Amino acid sequence: MTHARPAAAELVYAEDMHVGQQVELGSYEVTDADLVEFASAWDPQWFHVDSEAAEQGQFGGLIASGIHTLAILTRLTFEAVGYRWAMIAGRGFKELRFPRPVRPGDVLTGEVVLSDIAFDDRERALVTTQSTLVEQHGRPVLTVQLEAYVRARPQ
Repeated sequence: MTHARPAAAELVYAEDMHVGQQVELGSYEVTDADLVEFASAWDPQWFHVDSEAAEQGQFGGLIASGIHTLAILTRLTFEAVGYRWAMIAGRGFKELRFPRPVRPGDVLTGEVVLSDIAFDDRERALVTTQSTLVEQHGRPVLTVQLEAYVRARPQ
């Protein structure tokens, strides 16, 4: 899959965005293999990588790393808005929460809601979003407030 950046005329600049705007995300199914592979590389706690031990643990089976869940949100957000937004860079996360564990077989989807757009004098805006991932029954597995700089329309 290639991700070519569109021409400047096709970009969504900060002026094109509005508070309350919602972006629906696609979906991603978490498999045993994906869960264990990610955790083995980045968060090798036993309840992420050892299915036998995890069965006896407090979660009753394997669960995804929170970092993996955040990575899935990042991917789904990129697929939804990708290079279309005139993104400069992320600034930070606030209030990152994992209200319930992600398990193999869960199908994750969600939305991003723009909650603030603050322009500065550097031809950009700090765009704040509230993102939520839910599993197939609509129960939240991740909530987070994200801040990112988006270019203002060239003058």
